[in-house]
Amino acid sequence: MLTFEEKLAIISSFSELERKNVSLGRVNFHFEGSVKEKKVVVYHLHPNGNGFVYGEYLNGYEMNDKGMVNIRDFSADALRTIVEQSILSLSEEEIAVPDKPAFEEEWINDEGHTLTLVEEDDLWNVYAGLNLDGTFNSYREAAQYLDEEGFTIK
Repeated sequence: MLTFEEKLAIISSFSELERKNVSLGRVNFHFEGSVKEKKVVVYHLHPNGNGFVYGEYLNGYEMNDKGMVNIRDFSADALRTIVEQSILSLSEEEIAVPDKPAFEEEWINDEGHTLTLVEEDDLWNVYAGLNLDGTFNSYREAAQYLDEEGFTIK
């Protein structure tokens, strides 16, 4: 486990962070350049070596209900990595991803009846007009059903 001084040295090496001393000898580090509401990257780094890094937008870390990752037993490399990732996560504006156009396919049988196959929320739904005729987990399952019912792609 790194000492308090070693952790301080690593965290202080990030010029983007501003040190804020808090009670009981603990230290916080703020990222004033955050594009999100959250600015505290390192929270309550304690002289006993305990402390937290904000990780709400990170994957692969166990965190508490406030999105904080305990860094008590982190190695120097792991500490550098998580602090860097936390700063990056607070630097990135959220990008609005446009909804992909819905997949829709018309199927018809020999009698002229039409069914519509639509991908919705990771499911494949078959509609007869406005009525839901069936829901499937994959396109293949839905297509197999339509084929068995005598329908072909229009």
